[in-house]
Amino acid sequence: MDFAFDARTEELRSKLLAFMDEHVYPAEQVAEEQRARLASPWDTPAVVGELKAEAKRQGLWNLFLPDAEYGAGLTNLQYAPLAEITGRSPHLAPTATNCAAPDTGNMEVLFQFATEAQKKQWLEPLLAGEIRSAFAMTEPDVASSDATNIETRMIRDGDDYVINGRKWYISGAMNPECAVFIVMGKTDPDGADIRRQQSMILVPRDTPGVEVRRAMRVYGYEDHSHGGHAEVVFHDVRVPAANLIGEEGGGFAIAQARLGPGRIHHCMRLIGMAERAIELMCRRAVARTAFGKPLAAQGVVQNWIADARVTVEQLRLLVLKTAWLMDTVGNKGAHTEIQAIKIATPRAVVDILDSAVQLYGAGGVSQDFPLAELWASARTLRLADGPDEVHQRSLARREIKRYV
Repeated sequence: MDFAFDARTEELRSKLLAFMDEHVYPAEQVAEEQRARLASPWDTPAVVGELKAEAKRQGLWNLFLPDAEYGAGLTNLQYAPLAEITGRSPHLAPTATNCAAPDTGNMEVLFQFATEAQKKQWLEPLLAGEIRSAFAMTEPDVASSDATNIETRMIRDGDDYVINGRKWYISGAMNPECAVFIVMGKTDPDGADIRRQQSMILVPRDTPGVEVRRAMRVYGYEDHSHGGHAEVVFHDVRVPAANLIGEEGGGFAIAQARLGPGRIHHCMRLIGMAERAIELMCRRAVARTAFGKPLAAQGVVQNWIADARVTVEQLRLLVLKTAWLMDTVGNKGAHTEIQAIKIATPRAVVDILDSAVQLYGAGGVSQDFPLAELWASARTLRLADGPDEVHQRSLARREIKRYV
């Protein structure tokens, strides 16, 4: 395995690092100030549009999509260090470069499984950054970590499907720019194969019967920059059968195809979050004095920083190996490593951020520094795209199977 960056990756890294320094970091405070003056906290601050225009101008756009016609044509291994850089400002940089979840996963689904008409209507405006989207799977009344539990019904009625169900933590749905939902529900709830009961369908946000009921908080944050995480009710929502993605009964398989890249993208960005935490720790340590000497001279602080550096280097290598395997043997061949990074990365990054919060004291839990919100984001990723325990169960079964 050769993880040296090729010429194109080096070029994009250089441009993206400069874009972060010159545009993204200065815009973080501006975005918060602008948001405070908006009529609705879910509206997009003007500076975000300016960042998107600049990213487009510089060719730092749709970097996540490996297809050269629709995206940047990068491999997972090429994209990994770029996603890491955007992870240093996770509430701004991914959106600025049109590489933010859940849009990335939705665009990948549309690219792989949508009809040409569906691509024209939804994929192209998403790739252009003209609209946003949401992925509606998680439900409050069942354990959605097991997707076969989904209770939302999508019943065929002539040339339409009629949808009834209640979803929550639907990321991005509070954003008024969110124009379409990809909804997962059961089209054959009594089918013999529980993994063929589910389907996915496109539901325009303005369809009668779609009710975006409220924003769900995440550790007290409403996560405005991410477009919120909404509770959404579908009551007798009628959409054309032509809106079905793929074939009826293919929803479970599509969900699995969607989650593989999504998981590694989250882990790539988490490495960047950890790097920013280390930088903030070091800056704080040399600037503050306690008990007669700089914090940087305190043994416990040195241990935190050293352990954080070792952990990040280990995680990065595992993420790069996983990206390399996805490129060379496919997502199925990288199954164990995808599970491993999803278990290891959020857990370790939460610990690094926790040390950084501790080092900043009251400032660490305040809104004056990004650490508390970064911690909440990293901790949430131990649930998003499947909780740790689901990945541990799957990984362990594969290990044990070799000896049975």
